[in-house]
Order: sequence, then C-alpha cells, then structure tokens
Amino acid sequence: MALGKVSVNNLNLGQGGVTEIERYFLFIGAGPKNAGKLIPLNTDSDLDAQLGIPDSDLKTQVKSARLNGGDRWSCLAAPIGADGTWAIALETAQQQGYSIEAAVITTPVNSGTELSAMHDAAVELNSTYGRRVFVMAASAGIAAAKTWSDYLVEQKAITKDLLAPRVLVVPQLHGNDLGVLAGRLANAAVSIADSPMRVASGSLLGLGPVPTDSENIPLPSAIRAELDNARFSVSQTYPDYPGVYWGDGNMLDAPASDFQVVEYLRLADKAARQVRPLLIRRVADRRLNNSPNSMAAAVSALMAPLRAMAKSATFAGQVFPGEILAPKDGDIVLVWLSKTKVEVYIKITPLNCPKDLTANIALDLSNDD
Repeated sequence: MALGKVSVNNLNLGQGGVTEIERYFLFIGAGPKNAGKLIPLNTDSDLDAQLGIPDSDLKTQVKSARLNGGDRWSCLAAPIGADGTWAIALETAQQQGYSIEAAVITTPVNSGTELSAMHDAAVELNSTYGRRVFVMAASAGIAAAKTWSDYLVEQKAITKDLLAPRVLVVPQLHGNDLGVLAGRLANAAVSIADSPMRVASGSLLGLGPVPTDSENIPLPSAIRAELDNARFSVSQTYPDYPGVYWGDGNMLDAPASDFQVVEYLRLADKAARQVRPLLIRRVADRRLNNSPNSMAAAVSALMAPLRAMAKSATFAGQVFPGEILAPKDGDIVLVWLSKTKVEVYIKITPLNCPKDLTANIALDLSNDD
C-alpha cells in the first residue's frame, strides 16, 4: 500500500547568459594615493580624489583611456607604492575576485625579460583561476639627448627574439599612447573583433604632443613603420587626411601564428570564456553521453554563445556584422577519449578585414558615345 505524493521541482537548464568581462581593464602603476588598493573607476570618477592630485603616469594613462573609452567606460586601478610591484597588484586583484580582460602596466619596460615575465603571469592566471588575460605594456618615449636612429636601435633590442603571445607593447612616444590605445580597445561602441586600426572608429582623442629628437626632427612616419615591424603598437597618420589613428595592435607572437594581432586573441578568449561555464555545468552529468541525441544536444548548446557572437544587424541598408561568422555543422566536435573524459574542438572564424587597400585606375580613351 502507498500514499499519493506530488512534488514540483524547478529545473535549471543552464540557458542563461554568461557575464561578459570584455573591455574591463586593470591599470597598474605608481601612484601617490591609495597604494596597494584596488580602485573601481568610471566616467564619473574624480581621478584627483581617487589617484591623487599630483601628476602620475598611472593617472595620465587612466585619463587618456577614459577620454577614448566612450560613455560606458570603466576600469580598475591599482596604484602601487615604492615597495610594490605590478605582479603583486595583479595577483591581489585575482584573489579579490576581479575578472579583467587586460592588465595595463604603465611603468615602462627596458628589456624583453620584463615583457616575458608579464606573459608568464598572464599564462599563470589561466592555469590558476581559469581567467584569460592579455597584458598591455609600455616602453619609454624618446629621450631629449637621442636621435630617432638611436631610439629605434634601443627599442628594437627590447622585442628582438622575444616570444610573449599575450603581451602587447606600446612606446610612449606622445607620453600617453598606452592609455589612448587602452581606451580605444575598451570602447563599447566598437566591437572587440575590430582592429584598433579601424579609421571609422574615429581619430585618437587627447594624444600628447608630437615628439622630437635631439636634432629637433618631429616623429617620422618611417620610425613608426620600423617600430611596427618590430612588433610595437604605434599610432599613425594618413597624408592629407585629418586626424591621428592607430596601427595594428601587435602581439609579441611568433611569425605565422594565428594570434599576431590583438583582435584575434580577444575573439578566441571571449569564446573560451563563454564556453567554459557550459562545460563546468556538464561535469558528471550523465545527460552528456555518447548517444547520438546527447552529442547533438551538447553541440547545439555549445554553439549558442558562438551564434550570439555571430549575430549581425541590418540598418539603413547597411549590415553591421557580428564578431565572427555564424558557426556551421562541423565547427564543434566532441571526442570521447574514455568513458569519463571528453575533448571538445571548437572553430571560430573571424570576418575578413581590409588593412591594405589599393585602387587601380585606368583611362577609357575609346570613341564610343
């Protein structure tokens, strides 16, 4: 014999969104106030109150980032004192649960060893916390006693033979280049799939004065080009076209790598952040098994964030593309290595993007009316 029983349970099917951390950067640098603390900032923040009234490189870069970051800009600042280091500030932010897309370290580096240490720290964050971060570093601008040739030799020695795929380095030619680029990359009006080179994003705002060398020669375009070839990220101009723009966001990756520019790394990292919680939810869940229906359901679920990244819009006859091409059959593959271990292979495809355009013009000298 038995008594009747009725229960109603809420089933969590894991269909909600994943919090996006893209465009949220951590600025680390020497500051006269709040050393050792983590200071959230946005467009309304009083930088003098939060970072100190005296000028500092940290405040200069944050101010430039805010100017270029748009109306939704926000960041986390970590002033460090004389006895502090960027590594301690970065680790402290992680221990306190702050998820960031990039760490912006304002103290200029002098050697490739320092950049290599920054890359190692970024890799370690992924290993320890499962958080994907890239680093924006600075190198010094030109000293008053140096010629442009001297400066170029000095800078090229920093990145020579260096492999640091999660590091982007910016020469402080105008004094605030690093902050300007950080703001441009954090602007919510621009897709993370867009290169900072994109002219349609507008010219750079608040870039410092044009530097000159010991012979009073203004920054030549040839020096910018050589710095770009050495994998630095620099501003650029177009003759007879107003405004100052940016070049590629060069990562210190190897030739022929897939991640030589920042927009490709950002896309892969975003996809990874979106997929990771979906995989965590499926740990020891027998609904994911090697039956055809289960495999198809898992592939469909993992494709959902990729479809969202690929979503485009059409307005006024123009198509505003998504971050990637829409995923198709075969872009996600599940492989069972054993009864309890699964590997997932995911392919994302960025859209083509023109960075080198050439027009060929011919005359039509025919006599046709």
